[in-house]
This record gives sequence, structure tokens and C-alpha cells, in this order.
Amino acid sequence: MSHQKEKPKLSKSELRKQQKELKLKQKEQKKREKTEKAILKSSLTFSKDIKKLSKKYKEADDEFFIELEEVLIKTDMGMKMVMNISNSIQKRSKKTNSFHDIKELLVEELYKAYDIKHKGDTKLNYVDGRMNIFMVVGVNGTGKTTSLAKLSNYYAELDKKVMIVAGDTFRAGAIEQLEEWTTTRLEENIVLFKGKNNQDPSSVIFDAIKKAEAEKFDIVLIDTAGRIQNKVNLMKELEKMHNTIKKFDKSAPHEVLLVIDATTGQNGVIQAEEFSQVTKVSGIILTKMDGTSKGGIALAIKDELSIPVKMIGIGEQVDDLVEFDVEEYVYGLVAGFMDENLENDDFDE
Repeated sequence: MSHQKEKPKLSKSELRKQQKELKLKQKEQKKREKTEKAILKSSLTFSKDIKKLSKKYKEADDEFFIELEEVLIKTDMGMKMVMNISNSIQKRSKKTNSFHDIKELLVEELYKAYDIKHKGDTKLNYVDGRMNIFMVVGVNGTGKTTSLAKLSNYYAELDKKVMIVAGDTFRAGAIEQLEEWTTTRLEENIVLFKGKNNQDPSSVIFDAIKKAEAEKFDIVLIDTAGRIQNKVNLMKELEKMHNTIKKFDKSAPHEVLLVIDATTGQNGVIQAEEFSQVTKVSGIILTKMDGTSKGGIALAIKDELSIPVKMIGIGEQVDDLVEFDVEEYVYGLVAGFMDENLENDDFDE
């Protein structure tokens, strides 16, 4: 008669830890599925147009490349990038007329377009063991404050102690918006630090970081004004914020994240350019990726301004902000037309 050894019982804290890890894995799986779905919208449109070209032309002649350029422009990649890709493919395809080879060259050029000016990782500059300070900037209406709230939740789920600083003190409703997020929708280990309406934002930031430092917060996320219309005033305000932050850590802010609405297309590139003139932007949060069929904007911003996309918004839920994976993104964009088994009809909506 064999006696099976009983498994040791888990303590309540160990059980809670296991349950939390399982919950996080399930959430990550859902995020991956939603990300794929968001990119698929761009992929379907792009793939459908590319497949139409493959049926219309028997060889890659001048007319073919003119239409290819039109297809690429439709994705919001930007004229400069489109012409570079087209010219490169034309040079490289002189030895072949195979449309399959042309498609492979296009995929290679898209990867190259993102990496050729690679000046920074797509990973956020978060370092364990220090108080990380991130500023979030952007035009009002792009989802700036909402993205900041979601980013705070992203770190809170990783068991980080998070402080949000309401630094947009002049916009009506900005502080109240963050209060609504922190009291009803976000994780418990997130603290909102707010000053008074119309208070100097830099003085709010100073008091907030002082408190965060004393109470050993892992990350401080600072909301800022989005008034790009008056560049001089905004530049002065952001410069003052930078100087205030540097009193605590000369290497900070560790990220200046610009929020851009993906559905605005080339206007988003213009916004990124304008903000780059006002402050040094280290990365992009691209919102509403689930609402656009023109996914080329992430490539355009990187190509024209050398600013990497670091996070993308894929929905309205608090968990719908995910790390940007450029390989996954480009693969998702081109997967449809690289599958030889799919016909044009498979992409009809």
C-alpha cells in the first residue's frame, strides 16, 4: 500500500501571490490579443491594396511603383519615407520581376526604415532602485491625461509605488479628471499629488517630488499643460519644470513622453515636430491604435524625428496601454500579403 506524499499547504500570502501572478498572465494574454486586433485593422487595408497590385500588374514597372507609392502614402508613412522605400526597392529589384521577391523587399525596407535611425530603445527608461521621474506632454484632446493614468496603472500592477502629479494646474477639469481616475479606476498603490487650481506647476512638482523622495516612491508621473499654441510660454513653463526636477536628480526627467492620437495621421507627425522644438521628447505614446486603419504613423515619426514609439493605446479600458514592439508591429502590418494562401476576397470588409 503506497502512501502519497502530501503537498505542503501554501500560506495565505503565497496563495495570494500565485493568484496575482495567474491574473497578470491572463491579463497579458488578453493584451496581446487586443494588440494583434488593433494592428490587424491597418494590416487588412494595407494587405488588400498590395494584393490588388499583385493581380493588376504582371511585372514591377514604373506604373506599378507609382501605385505602390500611393498605397504606402495611404498608411500615413509620410512622403519622404515612402520615396526612400520605393527608390530602394526599385534599385534592389532590377534582377527580379517576381512579385513575391518584391513583397519580401518591401518587408525588409519597412524593418530597415524603423531601425536605420535607431537612437533609442522602445523600452521605457525605468530603472529599479531609483526614483524614476517621467513627464507626460501633449496637445489637449490627444488622450494625454488618460494615457498618464493608464501608465500609472501599468506600473502599479508591477507592484511599484506610483505617484501622479497634477501639473496641468490651469486647464479647467484637469485635476478633477485625475481625481476621478485615482479614486474609481486605478490600483490602490497610486497616490495623486495635487496643488491648487492656477498654482505655479513647478512649485507643485517640487512639493510632490520632495514627498515622493521622503516616502520612497518608485515612480513619479507628471501631467503637464498642452497649450502648444503659445510655444514661448509653454517652452518657459516646461524648462522651469525641468530645472525643478533636476534639483532632485540631475539625470531626470528620465522620460519625456509625448502623447499623440494615431487617428490624426500626418498631423500627429507635425505635433511631434512642434513639441520637439519646445522640449526634448524621449518617446511617444501613440493612442487610439485600435481606431485607425493607417498604421504607418509610428514609422513616420521615427523616420522623420528619430523619436521611438514606446507605448500604444489599444482601447478605452485601464489596461489598454501596452509596450510597443516594433517587430510585432511591422510583422502585423505585412503578415496578410506575405501569406500566399490568402486572396483579395479574404480582406473584403
